[in-house]
Amino acid sequence: MSPFIAEAVGTAILLILGDGVVANVILTRTKGFNGGLISITIGWCMAVFVGVYVSAAASGAHLNPAVTIALAYAGKFDWALVPQYLAAQMIGAMTGAFLVWVAYKQHFDETPDPDVKLGVFCTAPAKRHSMHNFITEFIGTFVFMFAVLSISKASSSLGSLDALPVALVVLAIGLSLGGPTGYAINPARDLGPRIMHFLLPIKNKRDSDWSYSWIPVVAPIAGAMAAVLLYNALV
Repeated sequence: MSPFIAEAVGTAILLILGDGVVANVILTRTKGFNGGLISITIGWCMAVFVGVYVSAAASGAHLNPAVTIALAYAGKFDWALVPQYLAAQMIGAMTGAFLVWVAYKQHFDETPDPDVKLGVFCTAPAKRHSMHNFITEFIGTFVFMFAVLSISKASSSLGSLDALPVALVVLAIGLSLGGPTGYAINPARDLGPRIMHFLLPIKNKRDSDWSYSWIPVVAPIAGAMAAVLLYNALV
Protein backbone atom coordinates (compact mmCIF):
# COMPACT_ATOMS: atom_id res chain seq x y z
CA MET A 1 0.00 0.00 0.00
CA SER A 2 1.41 3.42 -0.95
CA PRO A 3 1.76 6.12 1.72
CA PHE A 4 -0.93 8.21 -0.05
CA ILE A 5 -3.44 5.35 -0.04
CA ALA A 6 -2.54 4.43 3.53
CA GLU A 7 -3.15 7.98 4.76
CA ALA A 8 -6.44 8.20 2.88
CA VAL A 9 -7.66 4.83 4.15
CA GLY A 10 -6.52 5.47 7.71
CA THR A 11 -8.19 8.88 7.81
CA ALA A 12 -11.38 7.48 6.26
CA ILE A 13 -11.54 4.81 8.98
CA LEU A 14 -10.87 7.46 11.61
CA LEU A 15 -13.87 9.45 10.39
CA ILE A 16 -16.18 6.50 9.80
CA LEU A 17 -15.73 5.36 13.38
CA GLY A 18 -15.37 8.83 14.93
CA ASP A 19 -18.24 10.64 13.23
CA GLY A 20 -20.11 7.35 13.38
CA VAL A 21 -20.14 7.28 17.18
CA VAL A 22 -21.30 10.90 17.23
CA ALA A 23 -24.15 10.03 14.85
CA ASN A 24 -25.09 7.04 17.00
CA VAL A 25 -25.28 9.20 20.14
CA ILE A 26 -27.02 12.36 18.91
CA LEU A 27 -29.27 11.43 15.96
CA THR A 28 -32.90 10.55 16.56
CA ARG A 29 -33.97 6.92 17.22
CA THR A 30 -30.56 5.27 16.97
CA LYS A 31 -29.62 2.35 19.22
CA GLY A 32 -27.07 4.57 20.97
CA PHE A 33 -29.22 7.69 21.32
CA ASN A 34 -28.28 9.86 24.32
CA GLY A 35 -25.21 7.74 25.04
CA GLY A 36 -23.38 10.83 26.27
CA LEU A 37 -19.87 12.28 26.16
CA ILE A 38 -18.21 9.13 27.50
CA SER A 39 -19.50 7.08 24.57
CA ILE A 40 -18.25 9.70 22.12
CA THR A 41 -14.78 10.01 23.66
CA ILE A 42 -14.30 6.24 23.85
CA GLY A 43 -15.55 5.91 20.27
CA TRP A 44 -13.07 8.50 19.03
CA CYS A 45 -10.31 6.82 21.03
CA MET A 46 -10.97 3.53 19.25
CA ALA A 47 -11.31 5.32 15.91
CA VAL A 48 -7.79 6.69 16.36
CA PHE A 49 -6.50 3.27 17.42
CA VAL A 50 -7.87 1.52 14.32
CA GLY A 51 -6.93 4.33 11.93
CA VAL A 52 -3.35 4.47 13.19
CA TYR A 53 -2.98 0.69 13.33
CA VAL A 54 -4.04 0.05 9.73
CA SER A 55 -1.93 2.82 8.19
CA ALA A 56 1.18 3.11 10.37
CA ALA A 57 3.36 0.62 8.50
CA ALA A 58 2.83 2.26 5.11
CA SER A 59 2.59 5.98 5.90
CA GLY A 60 3.49 6.55 9.54
CA ALA A 61 -0.20 7.19 10.29
CA HIS A 62 -0.24 10.97 10.55
CA LEU A 63 -3.99 11.15 9.75
CA ASN A 64 -3.84 14.81 10.74
CA PRO A 65 -2.49 17.83 8.80
CA ALA A 66 -1.30 19.40 12.05
CA VAL A 67 0.88 16.36 12.71
CA THR A 68 2.22 16.29 9.15
CA ILE A 69 3.10 20.00 9.15
CA ALA A 70 4.59 19.88 12.64
CA LEU A 71 6.77 16.87 11.80
CA ALA A 72 8.01 18.62 8.65
CA TYR A 73 8.69 21.75 10.72
CA ALA A 74 10.65 19.60 13.18
CA GLY A 75 12.76 18.17 10.34
CA LYS A 76 11.32 14.68 10.85
CA PHE A 77 9.34 14.61 7.60
CA ASP A 78 10.09 15.69 4.05
CA TRP A 79 8.32 18.97 3.13
CA ALA A 80 8.02 17.68 -0.46
CA LEU A 81 5.64 14.98 0.78
CA VAL A 82 3.44 17.34 2.79
CA PRO A 83 1.01 18.28 -0.04
CA GLN A 84 0.22 14.66 -0.94
CA TYR A 85 -0.29 13.75 2.73
CA LEU A 86 -2.63 16.69 3.27
CA ALA A 87 -4.57 15.77 0.13
CA ALA A 88 -4.86 12.14 1.24
CA GLN A 89 -6.06 13.17 4.69
CA MET A 90 -8.74 15.46 3.27
CA ILE A 91 -9.93 12.85 0.77
CA GLY A 92 -10.07 10.26 3.53
CA ALA A 93 -11.94 12.56 5.89
CA MET A 94 -14.51 13.50 3.27
CA THR A 95 -15.00 9.87 2.28
CA GLY A 96 -15.46 8.78 5.88
CA ALA A 97 -18.02 11.52 6.54
CA PHE A 98 -19.93 10.56 3.39
CA LEU A 99 -20.13 6.93 4.47
CA VAL A 100 -21.42 7.91 7.91
CA TRP A 101 -24.19 9.90 6.20
CA VAL A 102 -25.04 6.88 4.04
CA ALA A 103 -25.17 4.57 7.07
CA TYR A 104 -27.35 6.96 9.11
CA LYS A 105 -29.41 8.43 6.27
CA GLN A 106 -32.78 7.49 7.82
CA HIS A 107 -31.80 8.99 11.16
CA PHE A 108 -30.60 12.21 9.53
CA ASP A 109 -34.01 12.42 7.85
CA GLU A 110 -35.86 11.94 11.16
CA THR A 111 -33.71 14.29 13.26
CA PRO A 112 -35.48 17.67 13.43
CA ASP A 113 -32.64 19.82 14.80
CA PRO A 114 -30.29 21.07 12.04
CA ASP A 115 -27.61 21.90 14.64
CA VAL A 116 -27.54 18.25 15.67
CA LYS A 117 -27.10 17.18 12.06
CA LEU A 118 -24.17 19.55 11.65
CA GLY A 119 -22.70 18.24 14.91
CA VAL A 120 -22.25 14.80 13.39
CA PHE A 121 -19.87 16.23 10.81
CA CYS A 122 -17.86 18.89 12.59
CA THR A 123 -17.18 20.62 15.88
CA ALA A 124 -18.80 23.71 17.37
CA PRO A 125 -18.09 25.57 20.60
CA ALA A 126 -20.32 25.23 23.65
CA LYS A 127 -19.76 28.96 24.23
CA ARG A 128 -18.78 30.93 21.15
CA HIS A 129 -15.78 33.18 21.71
CA SER A 130 -13.09 33.12 19.03
CA MET A 131 -10.11 33.77 21.31
CA HIS A 132 -11.10 31.25 23.98
CA ASN A 133 -12.15 28.66 21.40
CA PHE A 134 -8.80 29.10 19.63
CA ILE A 135 -6.88 28.72 22.90
CA THR A 136 -8.76 25.53 23.78
CA GLU A 137 -7.99 23.90 20.43
CA PHE A 138 -4.39 25.14 20.64
CA ILE A 139 -3.90 23.56 24.08
CA GLY A 140 -5.52 20.28 23.10
CA THR A 141 -3.38 19.87 19.99
CA PHE A 142 -0.26 21.01 21.85
CA VAL A 143 -0.77 18.20 24.37
CA PHE A 144 -1.50 15.71 21.59
CA MET A 145 1.58 16.61 19.53
CA PHE A 146 3.91 16.69 22.52
CA ALA A 147 2.67 13.22 23.48
CA VAL A 148 3.09 11.91 19.92
CA LEU A 149 6.68 13.18 19.83
CA SER A 150 7.38 11.54 23.18
CA ILE A 151 5.82 8.23 22.11
CA SER A 152 7.73 8.17 18.81
CA LYS A 153 10.97 9.02 20.63
CA ALA A 154 10.47 6.18 23.08
CA SER A 155 9.94 3.63 20.30
CA SER A 156 12.20 5.22 17.63
CA SER A 157 9.29 5.53 15.17
CA LEU A 158 5.52 5.94 15.28
CA GLY A 159 4.48 2.45 14.25
CA SER A 160 1.54 0.12 14.66
CA LEU A 161 2.35 -0.74 18.27
CA ASP A 162 2.02 2.94 19.18
CA ALA A 163 -1.61 3.03 18.06
CA LEU A 164 -2.88 2.32 21.58
CA PRO A 165 -0.94 5.02 23.47
CA VAL A 166 -1.83 7.61 20.82
CA ALA A 167 -5.49 6.59 21.08
CA LEU A 168 -5.37 6.89 24.87
CA VAL A 169 -3.95 10.41 24.55
CA VAL A 170 -6.96 11.33 22.41
CA LEU A 171 -9.27 9.79 25.01
CA ALA A 172 -7.63 11.83 27.77
CA ILE A 173 -7.88 15.05 25.75
CA GLY A 174 -11.53 14.40 24.96
CA LEU A 175 -12.44 13.76 28.59
CA SER A 176 -10.40 16.67 29.92
CA LEU A 177 -10.56 19.36 27.23
CA GLY A 178 -13.47 18.28 25.04
CA GLY A 179 -16.11 20.38 26.77
CA PRO A 180 -15.49 23.87 25.34
CA THR A 181 -15.07 23.09 21.61
CA GLY A 182 -15.50 19.35 21.01
CA TYR A 183 -11.70 18.84 20.61
CA ALA A 184 -11.19 18.80 16.85
CA ILE A 185 -7.35 18.77 17.25
CA ASN A 186 -7.20 17.81 13.57
CA PRO A 187 -7.92 20.16 10.65
CA ALA A 188 -8.89 17.35 8.23
CA ARG A 189 -11.22 15.76 10.79
CA ASP A 190 -13.19 19.01 11.00
CA LEU A 191 -12.85 20.63 7.58
CA GLY A 192 -13.36 17.52 5.42
CA PRO A 193 -16.69 16.54 7.02
CA ARG A 194 -17.77 20.19 7.13
CA ILE A 195 -17.32 20.35 3.35
CA MET A 196 -19.36 17.17 3.00
CA HIS A 197 -22.13 18.68 5.14
CA PHE A 198 -22.17 21.59 2.71
CA LEU A 199 -22.26 19.34 -0.37
CA LEU A 200 -24.59 16.52 0.69
CA PRO A 201 -28.39 16.70 0.17
CA ILE A 202 -29.14 16.47 3.90
CA LYS A 203 -32.81 17.00 4.69
CA ASN A 204 -33.54 20.34 6.39
CA LYS A 205 -29.90 21.14 7.04
CA ARG A 206 -28.54 24.49 8.19
CA ASP A 207 -25.48 26.39 6.95
CA SER A 208 -22.11 24.75 7.63
CA ASP A 209 -20.93 27.39 10.15
CA TRP A 210 -18.06 28.68 8.02
CA SER A 211 -17.48 31.61 10.38
CA TYR A 212 -16.14 29.15 12.96
CA SER A 213 -14.41 26.76 10.55
CA TRP A 214 -11.01 28.50 10.60
CA ILE A 215 -10.46 27.82 14.32
CA PRO A 216 -10.27 23.99 14.16
CA VAL A 217 -7.90 24.39 11.20
CA VAL A 218 -5.49 27.12 12.33
CA ALA A 219 -5.39 26.44 16.09
CA PRO A 220 -4.36 22.77 15.80
CA ILE A 221 -1.55 23.63 13.38
CA ALA A 222 -0.31 26.39 15.68
CA GLY A 223 -0.57 24.15 18.74
CA ALA A 224 1.31 21.30 17.07
CA MET A 225 4.14 23.58 15.94
CA ALA A 226 4.41 25.08 19.44
CA ALA A 227 4.70 21.56 20.83
CA VAL A 228 7.61 20.90 18.48
CA LEU A 229 9.38 24.05 19.67
CA LEU A 230 9.02 23.15 23.35
CA TYR A 231 9.86 19.50 22.81
CA ASN A 232 13.07 20.38 20.96
CA ALA A 233 14.02 22.88 23.66
CA LEU A 234 13.51 20.33 26.43
CA VAL A 235 14.56 17.08 24.80
